[in-house]
Amino acid sequence: MFSKDVVEKAKSMRAEWEAGELHRFLQRQPESGSHDHSGSGLPLKRVYTPEHVADTSFADIGFPGVYPFLRGPYPTMYRGREWTMRQIAGYGTGADTNDRLRYLIAQGQTGISIDFDMPTLMGYDSDDPRSLGEVGREGVAVDTIEDLEALFEGIDLEAISVSMTINPTAWILLAMYVALAESRGDDLNKLSGTVQADILKEYIAQKEWIYPIRPSMRLVRDIIVYCAQNLKRYNPINISGYHISEAGANSVQEVAFTIANGIAYVDEVCRAGLPIDSFAPRLAFYFVAQADFFEEIAKFRAARRIWAKIMRDRFGAQKPESMRLRFHCQTAAMTLTKAQPLNNIVRTALQALSAVLGGAQSLHTNGLDEAYAIPSEEAMKVALRTQQIIASETGVTSVIDPLGGSYYVEALTNQIEAAVFEILAKVEAMGGTVKAIEDGYFQLEIANSAYEFARRKTTGERTVIGVNRFVEEAGSAPLQIHQVHAEVEQRQVERVRRVRAQRDNARVAALLDRLEREAQDASTNLMPVTIELVKARASMGEIVQRLRKVFGSYVEHPVF
Repeated sequence: MFSKDVVEKAKSMRAEWEAGELHRFLQRQPESGSHDHSGSGLPLKRVYTPEHVADTSFADIGFPGVYPFLRGPYPTMYRGREWTMRQIAGYGTGADTNDRLRYLIAQGQTGISIDFDMPTLMGYDSDDPRSLGEVGREGVAVDTIEDLEALFEGIDLEAISVSMTINPTAWILLAMYVALAESRGDDLNKLSGTVQADILKEYIAQKEWIYPIRPSMRLVRDIIVYCAQNLKRYNPINISGYHISEAGANSVQEVAFTIANGIAYVDEVCRAGLPIDSFAPRLAFYFVAQADFFEEIAKFRAARRIWAKIMRDRFGAQKPESMRLRFHCQTAAMTLTKAQPLNNIVRTALQALSAVLGGAQSLHTNGLDEAYAIPSEEAMKVALRTQQIIASETGVTSVIDPLGGSYYVEALTNQIEAAVFEILAKVEAMGGTVKAIEDGYFQLEIANSAYEFARRKTTGERTVIGVNRFVEEAGSAPLQIHQVHAEVEQRQVERVRRVRAQRDNARVAALLDRLEREAQDASTNLMPVTIELVKARASMGEIVQRLRKVFGSYVEHPVF
């Protein structure tokens, strides 16, 4: 971007400033030692000049909507359309969560995002003994398609984007969603949204799995292939760095590990015979907005350029849409504190602003009370208003990538990209992502990073306002937090038992037999038979359990 003369002049001026004004000032007022590294440990300069981006050409930065997509996946970004405001919701029964979804839509939410309870995530029906005490607690309970019917009652699936945070059982939830849309007469090609479906990050970070890694990859492949052929606007996967970060990874690791997972999924689908440009445009990502403001902005920008290079140079993608990285973002739950919870509003606002300046396509802002429980309606409204204020009152949407060209932001973007490619090369040398998971590489790296973060917070090297600095005595007014009533579980248990009693059980049994047969042929896509099963009112637990007979279960080998 700069001529050699400009770079040399900048170096000379910096050297003169350091020897003169800076030196004299430091003798009177030394700096603290806490500013030398970013949140991920990347070394930082005191000040940045053209010399720090001397090797960056303008072509590496470019324009939004074109390769390498550093400045955004679309030419007009928020000038044409604001990001989707997608507050997550889920508790109790389908009808309970439907009430919350309608409330959020009435408050101006422009996309739906749904959390599911632990039994649903893990493939247990609500009346399974292992579900006791967990039904509807940390998300909505879904056993059969009738629960999804209640969940989306009165909501136009063709008109609003629906994201479902589900992984081990993602193919079943997608089957229910498709079956529900078909029962309403909806056009599948008008449905938008995603199932998360990112099973690799479960083995790496979140630890919610059912089957071994390789058959689980087959299920993800089946989802992507089915959606590429039947739902042209739908994102079949949300390749997720959020949970990797929440488990303790730093921002560089978050991007590197997430991209490594993305490469593994693309390899899997390509091996199934689909051309790269037939499915890559609908792949989507999910990142977190952490506390280090500028590092997060640079992280999002770097991730786009990295993915564009990989898709073009490694996989031979031809369509620009195949090379653009689109992502949902969520503010960082792990930064929320029980101490002085109102501070969480400020944390969330700044994290949301970094996501917007980094070019997110959709955004969830956390509630101020989420360190305690599922957020209350009031907390969710404040979180949504935070997004609306950023969009409508700050002016940051008027200019695309307003920090583009910043010496600091561009240099930090380059640093992150280089560090990510270094990790990706290491993963490749280990035999690829799945082999690295099996060997415990990612898990150990995250554990070490999490330990270092906890150590710095405990010693005070990492300031957390209200926790290790500006601490107040306990006794502030308690928050009114959301409560899930105990009778929810009994209502849901009665519901699934009623469905089983009223359906055609002979048809369900025959379809389960067919599922087992088709699962034994790794080339068969399991989405069609699963759609028939959910239409017949088969329960999630029944489908999951039958596939255990073919796939088996997974037990992690811990690393230390």
